[in-house]
Amino acid sequence: MSLKLQRTRQSIDKVDKEIVKLINKRAKLALDIVKSKNKTNAVVYAPSREKEVLNNITVAKGALGEESLRNIYTEIISACRNLESPTKVAFLGPWATFTHQAAIRNFGTSSCFIPATTPQEVLLEIESGRVDFGVVPVENSNEGSVNVTLDMLVETELKICAEISLKIEQCFLVKDPKAKVLRVYSHPHALAQCRDWITKNYPDVEMVSVSSTAEAAKKVAKEDFAAAIASEVAAKIYDLYILQKGIQDSRENFTRFFVIGKILTKPSGKDKTSLVFIVKDKVGSLYEVLGVFNKNNVNLTKIESRPTKKKAWEYMFFVDFKGHVEDKNIATTIESLRRKSIFVKSLGSYPRA
Repeated sequence: MSLKLQRTRQSIDKVDKEIVKLINKRAKLALDIVKSKNKTNAVVYAPSREKEVLNNITVAKGALGEESLRNIYTEIISACRNLESPTKVAFLGPWATFTHQAAIRNFGTSSCFIPATTPQEVLLEIESGRVDFGVVPVENSNEGSVNVTLDMLVETELKICAEISLKIEQCFLVKDPKAKVLRVYSHPHALAQCRDWITKNYPDVEMVSVSSTAEAAKKVAKEDFAAAIASEVAAKIYDLYILQKGIQDSRENFTRFFVIGKILTKPSGKDKTSLVFIVKDKVGSLYEVLGVFNKNNVNLTKIESRPTKKKAWEYMFFVDFKGHVEDKNIATTIESLRRKSIFVKSLGSYPRA
């Protein structure tokens, strides 16, 4: 070993000791905050504050990129948040779904994750108090909204606390790389996202829809002559071979997830609000309502209609816009909407992903 290499390693060891010392110092300060919150029964998880911390650490430029720093600090925040008791998080399972990955990305691995079979079950777990928060998919950049999530948000008093944006990379997984593939399992969205690749490489294969990409991997682990479209994480968990990575037809394939809970998230300065309304049954009513956003200088980022399922041809309008319900122009907008609509409900304000 050269003298220069030896000295560099000694320097690394010295820096590592300093890092550990500082992390423990941070953990002690975080524990003081946790104990203070516990005295008032306040929730330890604070999305706006965690967003602020992550933004602060990524300002400093260095050898590590922004994504690497965020991953490291998410784990530090997670470890500090869970010093007294782990945050319990339900997610749309089973293990190794993209929802599971999104939950880990947001809460870090020190949290306690509990898989649920449906989005409705996720909400029931939160409402019952068995978990603190839940993570559910709400929209894919290529396939559109997850309608069941939108519908159930109208019926609950729970709130959106945060949003997560996760880039989706689909992989082609098999049990035996030499076996002929006769059928492909995956979630309907994943099958649609990879349709061109499947048609080109396996034109005669049977495509079978299942409840999740992870469930597809689980089935293939027990079957011969089958393949799954799922994540790289699923391949590791279910001991499958990755025949091809990145088989999705679009490189720009993202899924948006909501963190659902009982808390109202404080403003972070860069927030988004989700809201649902039903317009009056008269000519020009939707035009009139949308004018309220323009009048108050509110930037709409999404609008989508869904049947109310209570009256034929009656629709709910789901909108996302920049701002927080505590902002003056947003509060004014919502008050105007209430006067011009027959139903208005704020689904939550949260830091933008």
